[in-house]
Amino acid sequence: MQKGQSTLFDFTEIDRSRGIEEAEGFLSHPYIEPREVEYREFQVELAKAAVDSNLLVVIPTGLGKTLIALIAAAEMLRLGGKKVLFLAPTRPLVMQHLETFSRKFVLKSFALFTGSVSSDERKRLWESKTVIFSTPQSVENDLREGIYDLSGVALCIFDEAHRAVGNYSYVNVAKACHESGARILGLTASPGSKRSKIEDILAALSIERVEIRERLDIDVEDYVKSVKEEVVRVELSEEMNALLGPIDDLLHEKIVKLQKMGFLRYKKANLVSRKDLLSVRAAIMGRKKKSGYLFGAMHNSVVAMHAYHCSELLETQGIVPLKLYLERMSSSEKLSRVERGFLNDKRTKAVLEMLSEQSGISHPKIEALNDVISEQLELKPDSLIMVFTQYRDTIESISAHLSEKGIRFAKFIGQSDRGSERGMSQKEQKKTITDFAAGKFSVLLASSIGEEGIDVPDVDLVVFYEPIPSEIRYIQRKGRTGRSSFGRVVILVASGTRDEAYFRASRKRERKMTRIVRSMKNSG
Repeated sequence: MQKGQSTLFDFTEIDRSRGIEEAEGFLSHPYIEPREVEYREFQVELAKAAVDSNLLVVIPTGLGKTLIALIAAAEMLRLGGKKVLFLAPTRPLVMQHLETFSRKFVLKSFALFTGSVSSDERKRLWESKTVIFSTPQSVENDLREGIYDLSGVALCIFDEAHRAVGNYSYVNVAKACHESGARILGLTASPGSKRSKIEDILAALSIERVEIRERLDIDVEDYVKSVKEEVVRVELSEEMNALLGPIDDLLHEKIVKLQKMGFLRYKKANLVSRKDLLSVRAAIMGRKKKSGYLFGAMHNSVVAMHAYHCSELLETQGIVPLKLYLERMSSSEKLSRVERGFLNDKRTKAVLEMLSEQSGISHPKIEALNDVISEQLELKPDSLIMVFTQYRDTIESISAHLSEKGIRFAKFIGQSDRGSERGMSQKEQKKTITDFAAGKFSVLLASSIGEEGIDVPDVDLVVFYEPIPSEIRYIQRKGRTGRSSFGRVVILVASGTRDEAYFRASRKRERKMTRIVRSMKNSG
């Protein structure tokens, strides 16, 4: 904490040793309901560290991030703090944390800030309640409008703290928390694999100390079960390879044209990634003077992006998602000139013609997925299985197959509608998770919404329909199993495709993140 900065109370002169005790395997604390929280030494140590200094906790999904926050909040209030602010990036996450505190906290003085609560009511709640749960945008707006300030806050908790970068609301709220003298606790499964990004997060949250825990750490391993990770490889069908030919030819042509125009010369054409293509668009948009040359480059980059996406969809998801993507584009009433050019290219037309004649299974992964699920249910009929995929269209393909096989399942997707397809309301999402935990169905088909923070029960098997290059999402997906019982993680990989590269990237980045964070912990 900076010199001369005001604090709510003096942390250095208080004996904190009597606040947190163990009683018959449970945590005993005046602010926590008896026999509600299992005593886990690593959680207690991290909570105590959060009382002592601004702390970033890096810990895998499923190891009790919310409980660490709860213990820290209880201790801060016992030591004389007046208020705790708990922030999370989405309303379902905010409500989940509120529900946990409601069950386990003795002091029932909570408020939930949402857009539907008037500013006058938020001001009243802020002044009268002890623990405030909110998305960061609500608090940021209220601080900007002067509805209240953070002068009474002892602890600010930032869940999914890896979001504290750039213009995200966490950054401004954290600055206000720091200036008011509040302690700051950041929680994340992974802050990223780039040192510069991690340093940006630490700076944005005014972090003074970093702590990391992993499943195999001595003080953690007693509280988790082993997780077996398997890779199941499949080969693309002849039909899929026939479709890939024209798409990849178009992609290669556009990349070569961009290279002749001075872009992407640092890479071989067959190694150019989605990120590389996006960087070309950003570079073109950043030029102040637009010319025919730049318009041509933009045209080539956009067509290349469409071709890249089609190739990736086919390789990693299957024939049906590719077909639906192109059909949606073709039927759009607001086609851009570039999109029309892409659709009118002879190679795209050839692909559309071949797709119209396709029938049968969308991707060999679906058969592999069926085998994995059937094997698990044979071993343990009451298994809970979670299947992750990035695309709703793939969820539909898998759903149709599971229905044919008579496997009980439910879909778990986001709230946004997409065309005629309706998203799930928060109420529907919550009921789906409750029914899953109760064993009313065996398989939960989840989009990315199932990755970040949602309180999904401990599952027996997690299946990645596709590998993902993000180490954050990789860690979050894996964290759904192996908490209270032996777990399995199965990753489906299409051989010789982008799947291979994404799989290697996520593992490499996870190892790199661990090395960087541990070095920061040791140097701190």
